Amino acid sequence: MVNTLIEKTTQGWAPTHAKLAEMVLNESGTVPLSQRYRALFSLKNLNDDAAVEIISQSLGVKSDSELFKHEVAYCLGQMGNKVAIPALVAAMGEVSYHAMVRHEAAESLGALSDVSVIPELEKYVDDACKPLAETCVIALEKIRYDHSAEAQLADPRPKDAVYASVDPAPATTSTKSVAQLRDILCDAEVGLWKRYRAMFALRDIGTEEAVLALCEGMETDRTSALFRHEIGFIFGEMQHPASVPALARILANDQEEAMVRHEAAEALGSVATPEVNDILAKFINDPEPIVRDSCLVALDMFEHETSGEFQYAIIPETETVELAKVEA
Repeated sequence: MVNTLIEKTTQGWAPTHAKLAEMVLNESGTVPLSQRYRALFSLKNLNDDAAVEIISQSLGVKSDSELFKHEVAYCLGQMGNKVAIPALVAAMGEVSYHAMVRHEAAESLGALSDVSVIPELEKYVDDACKPLAETCVIALEKIRYDHSAEAQLADPRPKDAVYASVDPAPATTSTKSVAQLRDILCDAEVGLWKRYRAMFALRDIGTEEAVLALCEGMETDRTSALFRHEIGFIFGEMQHPASVPALARILANDQEEAMVRHEAAEALGSVATPEVNDILAKFINDPEPIVRDSCLVALDMFEHETSGEFQYAIIPETETVELAKVEA
C-alpha cells in the first residue's frame, strides 16, 4: 500500500504527503497510535485532494484500529472536500466496522452536506445499529437545513468564532437561557435534532452554568449513546475544568458504551487540568480496546496541551524537510 503511495510521488505528489501517508497507513505496524493521530491532523491541515485520497485510503483498511478509523472519518467530514464521499459511503455501509466508525462516516456525510448523499443516508435511518440510524436522521436534518430558507436567513458564523468545527447541528437561536436550553437538552421526549441544537447553544454560551447543564445531560440521559458521546466531544472543544468530575465518572463506568467512554477520555486529555494525567493513567490497560487506545491518545493530547506546542500535528517546514523521528 505504501509502495503505491510512494509511486504516486512521481506523478506530482509532494514528498511530505508520502511521508505522512507512511505514518497514517502504518503498513509496517510500528507507528505508535499517537503519532498516527498527529500525522492524520497534519494531512487534515494540508487539506488538498492528495491528503483526502490518503486519508480515504486509510478509512478502507479493515484490519486497522477502530478508534483510528473513526478519527479518519471525522477528519474527512471536517475537510469539506467532496472527493471523500465514496469512502465515507462505503464505511457507513461496512457492517464489520464498529458502530462508532459507521456513525462518524454518516456524520461526516452530513458535514459535507451534498444532497447527492441523501439516498445513501436514508438507507440506514431504521438500521439495527442505533448510533448509525440516529446519526443518519440527524445528518439528513442537517443537509435539509443547510439548503433551506431558514439557513439562508440565519446569521453567519462570525469569522472570529471560538469553534471552527463543522457541527452536526446548528446551535439553536430561539433562546439564550441556560435553564431553558437545559430543559430541552435533558428531555428525552424531544427529538435528537432539537436536543443537539440546544447542546451546541450551551457550548457557545460557554459559562460554568452551561457546562454543568451539559454534564447533567450527559450523565442522566439513558436513551442515546450517540447523544452522550456528542456532549463528550463538546467538552473536549470547551476545555472547561468544570466538566472534569463528570468526565472522570463516565470514563470509570465500565457499564457505559465504549463510544461514550472514548469521548470522555479524549475530552479529559483536551481539558488537561493537573489531575487529568492520573485519571487517564488508570485506564491505559482497560479491557475495552477503544477505551484503552483513547486513554493513550488522550495522554498524548494532555502532553500537547501542557507543553506549549503550537498545534496538535506534525508540521513540516518545507516540502522536503524530514519529519520528526517516530519513537516506538
